[in-house]
Amino acid sequence: MSNDVTSTDGGASTAPPTRRRRALWVAGVAGLTGVVGLAALGGVAARDDKPKSDQVSDAQPSTNRQSVSDAGGADEGAKEADARDDEWSGDGWSGFDDQSGKDDKGGDKNDEKDRTKQVPCDTDKLIQAITFANNEDGGVLELAKGCTYTLTRNQDGNGLPVITQPITLKGEHTTIGREATADYFRILNVGPGGHLTLKGLSVRGGQTLQSSMAADPATVWAPYSTQVRSTVADPAAKPAATKAAKPAATTAAKPAAAKAVAKPTAKPAAKATAKAAAAKPIAAEAKPAGAGTAVPLVEQPGFTDGAGVLVQPGGRAEILDSELLYNQSGGNGGGLANFGSTRLSKTTVAHNTAFFFGGGIFNAGVLQVDESKVKDNTGIIGGGGIANGAARIFTDSVDGGSVWVYKSEITDNETLGFGGGVLDVGGTTTLHQTTVSDNTAVLDGGGVAVADSQLTLKDATVVKNTAARDGGGLAVTSDSVATVENSRIKDNTAGFSGGGLFNDDSVTTLRDSEVVGNRAVGPFGRGGGIVNGEGSQVTLHRTKVAHNFSTLPPGGIFNSIGGTVTLDDESAVTANRPTNCFNVADCFA
Repeated sequence: MSNDVTSTDGGASTAPPTRRRRALWVAGVAGLTGVVGLAALGGVAARDDKPKSDQVSDAQPSTNRQSVSDAGGADEGAKEADARDDEWSGDGWSGFDDQSGKDDKGGDKNDEKDRTKQVPCDTDKLIQAITFANNEDGGVLELAKGCTYTLTRNQDGNGLPVITQPITLKGEHTTIGREATADYFRILNVGPGGHLTLKGLSVRGGQTLQSSMAADPATVWAPYSTQVRSTVADPAAKPAATKAAKPAATTAAKPAAAKAVAKPTAKPAAKATAKAAAAKPIAAEAKPAGAGTAVPLVEQPGFTDGAGVLVQPGGRAEILDSELLYNQSGGNGGGLANFGSTRLSKTTVAHNTAFFFGGGIFNAGVLQVDESKVKDNTGIIGGGGIANGAARIFTDSVDGGSVWVYKSEITDNETLGFGGGVLDVGGTTTLHQTTVSDNTAVLDGGGVAVADSQLTLKDATVVKNTAARDGGGLAVTSDSVATVENSRIKDNTAGFSGGGLFNDDSVTTLRDSEVVGNRAVGPFGRGGGIVNGEGSQVTLHRTKVAHNFSTLPPGGIFNSIGGTVTLDDESAVTANRPTNCFNVADCFA
């Protein structure tokens, strides 16, 4: 369930069949006071990410633009068709298979040509064209080159009609944005059964209403962190009781799209109980055989999720050669909130904000990101760049889905909580040939943080990230399983422990990798390279841990009493300061 306190409705004018349609016009509300800045902590200063006219993104076009508003005064723009075949637009995309070589010749191409409609630089005509396409089984809309379609009004919290059919919006240096003084609303919403394809567009300035209730990141993350639990008085968050497996009915009811890989570890009893107690409205009538209570089938978005683009359960989106810029969500997902199936390719997601999770992107479905950039985003509670799932705030937690990031960059994102670059709560995340760099977390996991999740790093680089507490590079906590293969964890900084890797109550395996040049710099900092908690396990195969530093010994690997660290004959722990290891067999201190 979404953590949005306002409503469990996805904000769509077309609701899922099991839910009552609800219309809401967002008007006359007070403006947000601005993006929440990160307080300086442990030498980590907040960055000023205000929009600059000359610095938007690496893909920012220089072509002169036309501007038009849906308030009237339409300006006719160029109607040139983009005849290029996009090599990433594969209709058969499964969520993980690269379709870059797919050939769209034959009937499909001819059919697209027959269904193509040119839309002049007029916002009202764009709205009308989408409405007609929804009523006529979809279509391809070619938007005016260099035009800015400015949205000034909304229906049910959406600036454009909800996408309910296969609709393609094609542009060239074309922008769709919200007028700065307009009421709060998102730009695009893909409903169940809808399939939106964006090509060559910039989606800007969407803004949804912030919750009136404040949340403290330290309290939210107390159940997932030993260090946070020690400073937060929240005994009900995670009792010391032993862990209980999730009921079989709940596991069976979860669709494959939301959980691509079953986790071998069990969830805490308190979390499982909370799930059952706060069942989502969409599942109220769905009872598995033999079950006495309803269980959720899919996660549902909140009314304020997805300020730029929202993809509802059963919806699908492909965002190609585009930009999601300067959007601000009062809930989750500043640039994009995906609860269905979404692919981003050769796309920039930058300068977005979420007051809960996923400053750039929030996911609770199936998400693929390839050859893209996620940068300079802020997620206040967690997941500055990408959040796959969300921890409990005012209501139930949201289990993450499946995320695969390939040949991409996740840089300069920030959060007050966990996961400056990437966060996963209850999901599966793979980072393949991807760089996670220069991200910041005020609590744990400057680069990547996972809780109750599965994480895979393959041919990846986690470099120059910062956490004020634990896990400057990686924080693997709360029954997670992490595999790091042929990857580099370098030059990350933690204010307390685990400059490179902090592994707590989890199992982490490193193969053919290196943990080099990381630091734990606080007055009690230790384990500049790796810290392994009690009851946790770290295994190193052909892996180097070298030139790491900490204030207190050891600088290389600190293994808590009751933890297990295993080195094979081809791994090396060397040149760490002040010493190499504590409580690690076959390691020369």
